[in-house]
This record gives sequence, C-alpha cells and structure tokens, in this order.
Amino acid sequence: MNDTAAAAPQAQTGFLGYVERTGNKLPDPVFIFFYLILALVVISIICELAGVSAFHPTLVDEATGLPSTIQATSLLSAENIQRLWVQMPTTFTHFHPLGYVLVVMLGAGVAERSGFFAAGMSAAVRKAPTALLTPVVALVAMLGNHAADAGYVVLIPLAGILFAAAGRHPLAGIAAAFAGVSGGFSANISPGQLDALLFGITEEAVGGSGLDPMWTTNIAGNWYFITAMTFLYLPLIWYVTDKIIEPRLGAWKGGASAPGTASTVATETSPDPDEHTGPAAAKGLRHAGLAAIFVVALWAAMVFAPGTPLINEAACEGLTDCSIHTELDPFYKSLVAAFFILFLLTGWAYGRAAGTINDHRDLVAMMAESMKDMGYYLVLAFAAAHFVAMFNWSNLGLISAVHGADAIQSTGLPLPLVIGLMVLFAALLNLFVGSASAKWALLAPILVPMLMLLGISPEGATAAYRVGDSATNIITPLMVYFPLILVFAQRWQKDFGLGSLTAMMLPYSIWLLISGTLLIVVWFYLGIPLGPDAPVGYVLPSAADASGMALPATQ
Repeated sequence: MNDTAAAAPQAQTGFLGYVERTGNKLPDPVFIFFYLILALVVISIICELAGVSAFHPTLVDEATGLPSTIQATSLLSAENIQRLWVQMPTTFTHFHPLGYVLVVMLGAGVAERSGFFAAGMSAAVRKAPTALLTPVVALVAMLGNHAADAGYVVLIPLAGILFAAAGRHPLAGIAAAFAGVSGGFSANISPGQLDALLFGITEEAVGGSGLDPMWTTNIAGNWYFITAMTFLYLPLIWYVTDKIIEPRLGAWKGGASAPGTASTVATETSPDPDEHTGPAAAKGLRHAGLAAIFVVALWAAMVFAPGTPLINEAACEGLTDCSIHTELDPFYKSLVAAFFILFLLTGWAYGRAAGTINDHRDLVAMMAESMKDMGYYLVLAFAAAHFVAMFNWSNLGLISAVHGADAIQSTGLPLPLVIGLMVLFAALLNLFVGSASAKWALLAPILVPMLMLLGISPEGATAAYRVGDSATNIITPLMVYFPLILVFAQRWQKDFGLGSLTAMMLPYSIWLLISGTLLIVVWFYLGIPLGPDAPVGYVLPSAADASGMALPATQ
C-alpha cells in the first residue's frame, strides 16, 4: 500500500460509533451460531418441561379428527442426541445453499481469475460518455454483483480513476460504484449466485417447517422483483451522486491521474483491469460473448425443442388447471447448473483468447483456487446447517411461526405493512451482522414459515429480506469490504476517514431503504408475481395433501 492508504481511520462517534463499537465486540458469525446452538439447547429443555406447543396448520390427528399438536422437544433427548452425532455428515452436506453456491462458484472462479469480469466491467465503464458516466458506473456495479469480489476490488477503484479523468471528483465515482455494488447488492437483471445462496436457505426453512412437502426452490423466484429494483435504484444512485454527493465534495482540482493504480489493492482473485485492455482483451470479450450466446441457445433448445429434458410434459397429466410453469419446473431447477456453465465457458473463452489460460491445467487450477476461497464459507455453512437442523428438531421454529402469525393477525396489520416492517428489521440487523447468508440462516427458520401461515410465499419472504439486507451495507463498518473502500478513498484524499465515508454513503442508504421498502409494499399490495411461477401470495396445502407428511421432529 502507498502512504495515503496507511492513514489511520477517524474515530466514529454518535450512533454510528455505537454501531461500530458494538459490532466489533460481536464474535465471528461461526461462533455466533455456536452460542445460539447452546442457547437453543437450554431453551428447548425449558420449553419441553413447560409443555410449550401449537396446533399444526395442516396435519390432522387421524384418531381424533382434530389438528395435530406440535410439542417442543428437548435437544438433549436420546433421539436428538443420536441424530446430532449420527447425521452430522448429512446435516452438513445436505444443507441446500452449500451445493448451490459451490457449483456456481466453480464457474465464477474461472470467469474472475481469467480476467473476464475485470475486462468486461472495465470496457463497459471506460467507453461511457462523460454525461452518462454516473449511471453507467452504477448499472455496471449492480450487474457486477455476479462477479462477487471483482465488483469491489476492480470496479470501485476504477470508477474513481474514470471520474478523475473526466475532471470530476474521484470520490463521487467511488461512492456511485460502492452504492451500486453493495447498496444494490440484491438488484440485478438476472438471478445469480446470491439467489442460489438465499433460496437454498429458504428451501431449508420450508423443509424444516414441514408445512409444504411439495415446495421446491426456484432461484428465479425473485427475478422480476430484482430487475425492478435495478431500474428503481439506478436513477436514485444517479441523482444522489450528481445532485447531493458531488456538490458537497466540491470541484476536483487534483488532476486526472490517481496516486496509484488499481493493482495496489488488487488481489490474486481479481486481476488489475489495467492489464485487461487493448486488442487481446477485446478479442477475449468477443469470444466470451460467443460462448454466452452458445449457453443461452443450448438452454433454450433444451426448453423449446420437442422432447427436451427441461420440460416435464407429464406434470400436467390429469390436471384441469395447469400452467406452463408447472411443466418448466426442471428448467428452474437447472438454473444453478446453467450459471455454472455460463461462467465457466465465458471465462475459458476469454482466457484462451486473451492469453490468461494456456491449457486445461490453468482452467482446473482456477477452479481449485475458487474452492480455496470458499473455505470460510464452508466453516460458516457447517455451523449454520446444524443450527437450522437443531432448530427444526426441537419444533421451536414451527411453534414460534404459528404463535407469531397468530400475534400478527391479532394486530390487524395489513400484510404489505408487515412486509415493510420485516424490511426495516433486516436493515437494522444488517448494521451488526454483516453476512447475508448468516443473517438469513438465523431469520429464515422462523420468518419463512410464519409468513407462509400469513399467506406470504417463501419467495416473498426472501425478497423482503433482500431489500433490507442490502440497503444498509454501505454504512456499516462491519461490512467486510468497508475498510477496503476507505483505502480506495484515501488514495485520493489523505484525511478521508471512517466518519467521512459513512457520511458520504448515508444519503444513498436512506434513499435505497425508503425506495426499496415502498417498492416491495406496493408490489405486495398489487400482488405482482416476484418471478416466474413465484406469486407473492401463498395458500397452505390441504390436510389431505399433507397427510403423508411427518412432523419436523420425526423427520
């Protein structure tokens, strides 16, 4: 790092200082789950002794004809202790997000390490007209969410350089890119690895509740909604950057050259964009474009050609009311593999043409490196998987959902307002727990079944969480990339501290939270589908449909 990067961050005061101090005292998310498991064991014992129970919403006791009763079960019962030790490998490996994320990241790792993501983002923003520089940076930043770390490490410092080259304040460019990559974390025009991660946790929550044995995850379940978020957030980031942030920063008088290049902060996983320009990069992007067209055409052929494997034509046999979405269920489930192939082939095509991949060994090495980067996630997933599983074994998740739904119904609050309050709760929690997957693994076992009982689909619960989770990313010092963004800013302004960065990003956070909350409230009020075959509403299966379903404690 250069000297400016070494400047000490300013001490934060006030509410944000409280957030920073409190958050820094929290243990690592892995140990948060460990402590929660210990607390869950104690609570399960107390609840069993106290006879805590609830009526199952769908199951009927055949002997009495009355709704089945769900009893809280101690996690120290002989059955649950045996289950913990015997099923430990399957509890971990059957955790739905694990497979989804690892498969997608195998391909994304190649696209990132070959330089495809860096070259694509660099080419997109470098060619932007000066008048449209802000919206192009913001749009590429939001689309760059699929590129994971590359969006932070490549695009944000590059935006500062491009703004300075255009005679504009580089910190405004950094702010616009940061707002797009992190504040618009869930916004995009297509599903990606975040959808696979969150919907995997949602599927785990639905399965653990035992409410609907027929529900399966569809990672395109928020597609329409996140697309709408993209087109809503884009003009907001543009307006806040040009009309609020840049005027406050004042005119840039430091010249058009950065005090360092992007390579000073680049990592091994995100190549320097300066190394991916010129004829070789242009050739690589053309080849990657052809590879992308091939993948899209291949999946389209497997859907629309007669007798293809991604259409279940037998699904509607004997049904009087059946939609194309029922037949397309295999297609939705194939999207994880589709993104794996898309990222893999585009990264390989770019690397072969640009010279960053010489043979198949380079390709395999990049895939192996991407799995090394997932090491921490594997540890976190192990802890989260056991917390979610043990929560289900105790029956406390479903009992809490039933009583929570009854409490909300007794208040008479409209469901859109309930969703809005959930967004605000997720945004507040995000100030203290930065990991999107960790927070959703904590919340989903209760919130997803509770909202299902209130008539809100699992896709709807996931969408509401995403709005709140992303809006406050850019103002919490606990966000993993926050210190890195501070370093980027200090390369241009030596005395730029933690408080300066938070104050600069606060207007974005407020506008994104307000607009995102209003969007989802109106969306639910109008009942617009969140994605293909993903309505906002939900109806519990009848008792007859659920008669073959076991209670969560006996699964």
